[in-house]
Amino acid sequence: MGEDSKWELAILATVHGFYQKLLQDYFAGDVPIPAGLDLEALSGQQPNSGATLDHMHRWLQLLDMAISPAMVRAALTPDTDPEMAEGLLRYFARKPLASDADRDKTDLIATFLYRNPRVPGQWERRGYALDGMLPIPPFEIALTEILSDGEVPPLSADVMQHLADFDILRAKAEVFRDFGAFLESRLTQQVRDLKRSLAQNFFHPAVLAYLAPFNVAFGRKFDTLFRTATYEIKKFAESVEQRGGSIVAQVDGVDVTVELVAAMDENEILGTDYSVSLERFRRVTKLKKSLELQPKMRAAAAGVSAVTGPFVHGRLADSGRPAASTKPPAAPPKPAIPPTSDPRQITLEETKLRSVEEAIRAWVRAANPKLREIVPMTSFNLILTVAEADAFCADYLDEDSFRADHARILVRVVTIVARMSTEIEELKRKRLTPAAKQHADSLMVLLAAGKTAQENAEIVLAAAGGPGQREKIITLRASLQKLEERSELAEKALSDYSS
Repeated sequence: MGEDSKWELAILATVHGFYQKLLQDYFAGDVPIPAGLDLEALSGQQPNSGATLDHMHRWLQLLDMAISPAMVRAALTPDTDPEMAEGLLRYFARKPLASDADRDKTDLIATFLYRNPRVPGQWERRGYALDGMLPIPPFEIALTEILSDGEVPPLSADVMQHLADFDILRAKAEVFRDFGAFLESRLTQQVRDLKRSLAQNFFHPAVLAYLAPFNVAFGRKFDTLFRTATYEIKKFAESVEQRGGSIVAQVDGVDVTVELVAAMDENEILGTDYSVSLERFRRVTKLKKSLELQPKMRAAAAGVSAVTGPFVHGRLADSGRPAASTKPPAAPPKPAIPPTSDPRQITLEETKLRSVEEAIRAWVRAANPKLREIVPMTSFNLILTVAEADAFCADYLDEDSFRADHARILVRVVTIVARMSTEIEELKRKRLTPAAKQHADSLMVLLAAGKTAQENAEIVLAAAGGPGQREKIITLRASLQKLEERSELAEKALSDYSS
């Protein structure tokens, strides 16, 4: 048998071994294997290369139809041998006539390898090119070594534009703070369509290296929004049960009980193939919307007024939709809100900002990694982006570097948004009482602080443009969008208070 045939047979044997174990686990028993294709026969003999390869190819094609991408994803665990995952990647990426399922499996395997480097932090290391050109990311180098036997053709301008479109979709995703609105936007389907449009270019090492970190970030955003929705539903169901109730709400005319809500398993739902779980995701959003339309029921269950419960403020008067891509018609200029000149008020607010910043940092660092982006505040849940959570965990904030500037401004923006959110709710609640003035004064200071943070952020953005900084630009603009939205709510709350 020639060396090329031996190499190909080794790859097929790796895939076969993975499939065999997967099916045994799935069906809880032994799976029959055609004669001559068991591992003992393949390793203990020198079979006829042509006949054996042809036999193996046909057998694996049959197994391909039986094994879904969701089954592959479930079988890839942190304990999976990286060499086996690399063999799977070679098999799917090199198939001459790849199907949609093959593309999905390749996507999953490449993302798995990105999530589970052999050495922690391996993909984050980047050297400096001697000619000043942008260095190739380490993950792309690794994929090139896995998939290519020779020179890799450069990507066309059209493919590069498609990859840039993924950045746009990622930026849109970061703006969402409501799971229902995220589903209605069909962003996930847009991502799938964009991947399909790449055709065979999808299997290029540079494309897979670009998509793997995108998948990680997009997936974490999806998981965070879904977990936020189920967290709020479960907290509300607990309050119903504590007051002796059993019916949480109705969805499509069917009663949803406390027991049904308690039985919801977020990990199990998220671990299922998206196309299969889509209806379950939609039922969760319908349940959440049903609760949001029942303020009296929420108040009775929570034992508080209809404007103070944590579930009420889960969305914080926010539509959850990203800003429109086109500017709205010109509106009359808003009256300027002058910042307070009282230095005591400014000092007091800075003290509160530092306290909130440290509280968020402590939560993010100590929380379960799956829940660290959901920070419980007094009257609402503060939802962080992945980049914002990472900034609060960063140990390089004292550096004189772009990454430190980026992290510091993210921390500042998030802290101001959190404080504004609290003061907006307090001002609404106490608008007709003497205590309202102190909250109005705080909002005045916070608006000025927010404006300064935006100006500082623009300086950071203006300094961007170096290797690997595109992602940081996107994440910072997403955070500034939140600050802008919260500032508009603050201005409206002040206007209502003054009228």
